[in-house]
Amino acid sequence: MFDSLFLDALQNQAERWEATTLNKTLAKAPERRDTFITESSRPIERLYTPLDVSELDYMRDLGLPGEYPFTRGIHATGHRGKLWTMRMFAGFGTAEETNSRFKYLLEQGNMGLSVAFDLPTLMGYDTDAPESLGEFGKCGVAVSSLKDMEILFDGIPLDQVSTSMTINSPAAVIWAYYIVTAEKQGVSMDKLRGTLQNDILKEFTAQKEYIFPPEPSMRLVTDTIEFATRHLPQWNSVSISGYHIREAGSTAAQELAFTLADGIEYVKWALKRGLDIDEFAPRLSYFFNVHNDFFEEIAKLRAARRIWAREMRETFGAKDPRSWLCRFHCQTAGVSLTAQQPEINVARVAMQALAAVLGGAQSLHTNSMDEALALPSEHAVTIALRTQQIIAHETGAANTIDPLGGSYFVEKLTNDMEAEVYEYFRRIEEFGGVLPAIEAGYIQQEIADSAFRHAREMDRKERIIVGVNEYADPDAELRIPILEMDPQGYDRQVNRLKELRETRDNERVRQALDNLRQACLGTENTMPYLIECARVYATLQETMDVMREVFGIYHERQII
Repeated sequence: MFDSLFLDALQNQAERWEATTLNKTLAKAPERRDTFITESSRPIERLYTPLDVSELDYMRDLGLPGEYPFTRGIHATGHRGKLWTMRMFAGFGTAEETNSRFKYLLEQGNMGLSVAFDLPTLMGYDTDAPESLGEFGKCGVAVSSLKDMEILFDGIPLDQVSTSMTINSPAAVIWAYYIVTAEKQGVSMDKLRGTLQNDILKEFTAQKEYIFPPEPSMRLVTDTIEFATRHLPQWNSVSISGYHIREAGSTAAQELAFTLADGIEYVKWALKRGLDIDEFAPRLSYFFNVHNDFFEEIAKLRAARRIWAREMRETFGAKDPRSWLCRFHCQTAGVSLTAQQPEINVARVAMQALAAVLGGAQSLHTNSMDEALALPSEHAVTIALRTQQIIAHETGAANTIDPLGGSYFVEKLTNDMEAEVYEYFRRIEEFGGVLPAIEAGYIQQEIADSAFRHAREMDRKERIIVGVNEYADPDAELRIPILEMDPQGYDRQVNRLKELRETRDNERVRQALDNLRQACLGTENTMPYLIECARVYATLQETMDVMREVFGIYHERQII
């Protein structure tokens, strides 16, 4: 009865609004330009009214926070009950340097750790490999063996922190190092909390840090899902990542569609492995980019929860309400940072972070103002962390649950976003699924086309980037300090590897690697064998080379 009265009142309000003098006046009012668009080039109407939100949208899609389909948030109390985790991404140079940064961040109020690895580590090479030359420590910390992981978390009790690790192709190996490091601290696997990014599908479409072909790559991801389900009940085995899809140039809707499609693909592989949906789905998590368009980003996050809930409950038949929850970490948009006038990146990051909070993020990293120039300095990363703390404690943004819920504009953007996502789902299915769509180059081409369109709009000044194509200051001097790494770090890392190879039990290493080879050739879960390789101090490259030998190396089809 209440629902019917509410909808009747809403319809009457909308009809009255359409007839007002104000609306007629607005129709004649001049505007600054002919068209307004979102960051994703979606047209924006000049005004939104109740007529833009249908009966079905309000009663089925909006709901209440903590209730299916979770448009308004996965928790009934929102951030009033618990603030988001302030999880600052960090990693550079040696394990010693990064360990110091971790401890500094924890002292400053950081709530969880997030590890960035350098390019050789991301590609499965040891620091002293010829392929690693010139790339040591530049985009993250170098981890070439269990020894590095032990140093990285020295003095940090792994039963008391949650750790996120941004690693993909070598994810299972790096995870094994972390598990054994905890073991050496006396912490059992079931006590570990954290997240392994481990999202190989987005590597093929966006970040391009793949090693093996798609099929064996998916096998390794499924191995980690199964192993976490059986042994690490508090661990998120995959953080399905739209962040890098967006950084590659996608629109908000493309980011959401391709990311959720990847998540659905991981579910299908885990089900084929014989796992029950409610065994593993509650530990899948997401990682989204939060870009400049404030309202579009909030709508994207609302639509993500709704779509995932429906797919889990209605498509896959999940019974446990925890399986329906789209839990996600957010990071502000690295690609939006400018090397020009880097101080104003603080403002960009603050707006993006506020959108993430209002969109209901469970954890958040805020980029530092200097990241378009170098890895973040201690000064810059402190400002980035303080930005989150100001939002939490000074703005009032966390004082009520879903403060933008019911906004005609936000709800219309959310509905439009959902419709576009399902259209992309339909197109992907026409290719036969995610893997065939990747191999055909469809997803890559969609992202490339979007990136080109965005660049063209900037060139034409249809899209203003402050300090770049408008309000530029070519005479401005760089006034912020730039991080300098330890110049002796590379030599120390190489010497540590040399000493490790000379002092470990190389016969045990050979046997562990041979056992891993046999497991890769068969169908067994590879995680127990990777953990044994870690225990005997097999290096990252030695371990990855065994899998390269068995699985082969992937070469992307060229898109013309």
